[in-house]
Amino acid sequence: MIDKGNNPVEWAGLMYELEDAHEHLANLMTDMMHDPTFDETDFRIQLGHIFAHLNRAWYRRHLHRDIAEDEWNVANKFPNDLNPIG
Repeated sequence: MIDKGNNPVEWAGLMYELEDAHEHLANLMTDMMHDPTFDETDFRIQLGHIFAHLNRAWYRRHLHRDIAEDEWNVANKFPNDLNPIG
């Protein structure tokens, strides 16, 4: 996995994805609690956005460069090498 000391630029990209996912998750929870019109479509869209950030974070964990334009779709997809624990 990349680290902050050896790969500061790539580390910043990884942290950006996690920070953005964190921010959007907080917004999702606020919307769900306070917006009476919030529905499954809203939930699907917002959760999909959060997953995209988390998926890109997982994709970036070994990347020693930025995500290339032709990799973007792959980086957004749920990884096939990560199994949820629960």
